[in-house]
Amino acid sequence: MKGLCVSYVDWNLVRNQEDHKSQGLCSERLVVRRGKPFRITLFFKDKPFDPRTESLIFKALLGELCVEIPATFSQPTSDSTWGAQIKLGKTVYHSVTVQISTSSKAPVGLYNLQLNIQSQFGFQSCILGGFILLFNPWCRADRVFLPSEVQRQEYVKNDMGMLFMGTSDNVQSRTWDFGLYEQKILDICLKILDISPQHNKNKNKDYLCRSDPVYLSRVVCAMINCEDDKGVLKGNWSGDFSKGVSPSQWTGSAAILKLWDKTQFSPVLYGQCWVFASVMCTVMRVLGIPTRVVTNFNSAHDTDGNLSVEEYYSETGEKLPQTADSIWNYHLWVECWMTRPDIGVGFDGWQALDPTPQERSDGIYCCGPCPVKAVREKRVDLFYDIPFIYAEVNADVHTAVVRNGKVLTWKVDTDRVGSLICTKCVDGSSPQDITNTYKKAKDNMSSAGSNCGSVTSQPSANTQRQKQTLGVSLKLSKVPVAGENISFSVTVTNKANFKRIVGEHVNAQVKEYNRSPMETFWEASQRLKLGPREVAVIQHSIPYAQAMRFLLGDNLVNLAVVLRDDVTMERVLEYEEFNISTPQISIQIDDEDGVLENTKHTVLLSFHNFFPVAVTGVLRVSGPGLTQEEETSKAYLLKAGETRQQAITICPKTAGAKMLQASLKLSNNHTVLRGSKTINVKAA
Repeated sequence: MKGLCVSYVDWNLVRNQEDHKSQGLCSERLVVRRGKPFRITLFFKDKPFDPRTESLIFKALLGELCVEIPATFSQPTSDSTWGAQIKLGKTVYHSVTVQISTSSKAPVGLYNLQLNIQSQFGFQSCILGGFILLFNPWCRADRVFLPSEVQRQEYVKNDMGMLFMGTSDNVQSRTWDFGLYEQKILDICLKILDISPQHNKNKNKDYLCRSDPVYLSRVVCAMINCEDDKGVLKGNWSGDFSKGVSPSQWTGSAAILKLWDKTQFSPVLYGQCWVFASVMCTVMRVLGIPTRVVTNFNSAHDTDGNLSVEEYYSETGEKLPQTADSIWNYHLWVECWMTRPDIGVGFDGWQALDPTPQERSDGIYCCGPCPVKAVREKRVDLFYDIPFIYAEVNADVHTAVVRNGKVLTWKVDTDRVGSLICTKCVDGSSPQDITNTYKKAKDNMSSAGSNCGSVTSQPSANTQRQKQTLGVSLKLSKVPVAGENISFSVTVTNKANFKRIVGEHVNAQVKEYNRSPMETFWEASQRLKLGPREVAVIQHSIPYAQAMRFLLGDNLVNLAVVLRDDVTMERVLEYEEFNISTPQISIQIDDEDGVLENTKHTVLLSFHNFFPVAVTGVLRVSGPGLTQEEETSKAYLLKAGETRQQAITICPKTAGAKMLQASLKLSNNHTVLRGSKTINVKAA
C-alpha cells in the first residue's frame, strides 16, 4: 500500500477572509491576520488520513525562518503560539480539515506552508502553497489591538480618506483614495519591506523584526521617501514639476505604488507632505496597523532645536527671509496605533510618524514612531524624535520688526504654532479636532484656529521699555474666493490723550504653504491723522486681476500692516496668512439611490470659470471600481463667467461605497478645481 499523498488543498478563501476581515485585499492567495485561526482542507489520493498510523506536521516558512507545527486533535491553549488542530467530522473524498493557529506575535509577510507526512511507509514532504499574514487589530494579544470596532472600520478598512489643508481659519478638504483593495497593492506593500535596506542587509533579522510594529513602521516610514533607499516617492518643493507629476495632481495612492512597482522601484516624481502621508497610510492599513492622516496647522520646522522660530518684518510690512526656521501653514503626517513596551508604561496608543524627508533619525530620513502622549507630556527623552515633533506643535514664535539689522519691536507668541491639529472624523468627512491630544490647554490660549498675530513694542535686548499708545487690528471682510477682490479692514486705535500722525503700511506677499513669503504683489501706504482716543477703520481692497498671476495653484497670502509714529518711535505690526478658496466641481448622478453593480450610469460634471479672463483646462476623472482607467478630456476653453458640463459613464464592478473624483487643472495659472462624490453601489 502506498503512503498518504496530497492531491488538492482547499484554502477556504471566502470563509477565511470573511473571518479575518481581509476581503478584497488579494484575490490570488489567502490573506489572514495573526492570532486568529484559519481552516484548510486537504484532499488525499487513493486513501484517507489514518491518525493511528500517520501524523501531519506543518511548517510555516518565512524566508529561511521556519516554525514547525505538529497537527493534533487538541486546541491550542494560547493565541500567542502556533498550532494545528485536526477537526473531527465526516470524511469526504479522503479529506481532512485542519485549523491552523498563528501566533499573535508572529512576523508579518508572505509565508509558504509545507506539509510533512510521517507514516510506516516513510516521510513525505510537499509545499501546499502560500498565505499572507498581517497584523490583527481585532486580536487582544496583538500589539496593534484597537478596542473600538467603529475605529477599526475607519482606520484599517476604510478605502476613502479626507485630507485637510489651507489655514486653520479656512480649512480646505481634499479627498484621497487609499486604494487598499486595488489589484496588486498588497503585493507591492510587501515588496516595500523586501526592498528596504534592512532586508538587504540581513534578511533573517529583518523577517524576525517584522513582528514588531515599531520596527516595521520605521522601515515603511523611511521607504515612502527615496532619500536613503529605493523608496517610493521623490519630494519636490521647487515649483518645477516638468519631469514628473505635480503633487497636487495625485488623487490616490494606488497609481503611485503601481508606478513605483512598474518602473522596478524607481522613485515616483513627485510628492509633498500630504502625498507622503497618504501613501504611508495606505501601506500601514494594508499591513493591518490602524492608521490615520493628521494635519498640523502652523507647523514649525525648528532647525536649531531651540524650540523657537524667529520671524522678521520690515517697517513696511514685508516679511523677510532672514532665518532657516520656518512655519508651514499646514503639514501632514500619520498616526499609527500600537503599544510601546520598548519605552515603558503609559505611552501606548497613537504614534506620530512623518515620512516627509525633513531631518534624519538615527541616520535615515524617517520620523517616529513618536508617542502622542509623550509629546503632550514633553517627554523629549523617549524614542523616537519627540523633540522634533514637540517643536512642530509647540514652538514659540519670536516676531520682530527690524530696520537696518536693528530690532524695533519684538513679541513672543506661544499659541500660534499647532493652532489646530485635526484628522478625518470616524465614519464621516468633517475634521475632528485632536489638538488636545498633543497639547495641554492653556488658561490664556487663544481660540483654536487663530491664524493671525499682533506684535507691539516690547522690551528686549535691542529695544527700550515704553508705554504702548497705539493699537491695530486686521480683519478680512469675508473668506477670500478665487476670481474676487480681496477685501479687508485695518482698525487703528490711538490710546493716547493727544493728537498724532501715524503712517500705515500694508503689504501683501504670495507664499507657498511650507515657505517664507516671496515677492510683494500689492502694497499701500498713507498718513493718518488721529484725534485723542480716536478709533479709525480703513477699508482696503486688493484687485484680483492684480493678484491672479501670483496666486498660482495652492499658494497663500501673507498680509501685514505696520503702524509707525516717528515722534514716539512706536511700531505696531499685525499680520495674517490666508488661503484662497476655489469653487468645487459639481458631480451629479442619475438615480443616485439606484446605482447597481455591473450597470452603466451617467454622471454629469459641472464647472465654472470664475476668473475675469478666459482660461483653458484639462479635466481628469478617477474612480477605482467605477471607471476603467483615469479619463483625460481634451483641453477646455472657458470664457470669463462661462459654465460647462461634461457627461461621463460609470459601470461599477462591485457593490459598496465608491469614491468618484474630478479635477480641472487650469493651464493659465495652475489653479486646480476639484470635486468628489461618494457613490453607494448596490448589489444587482
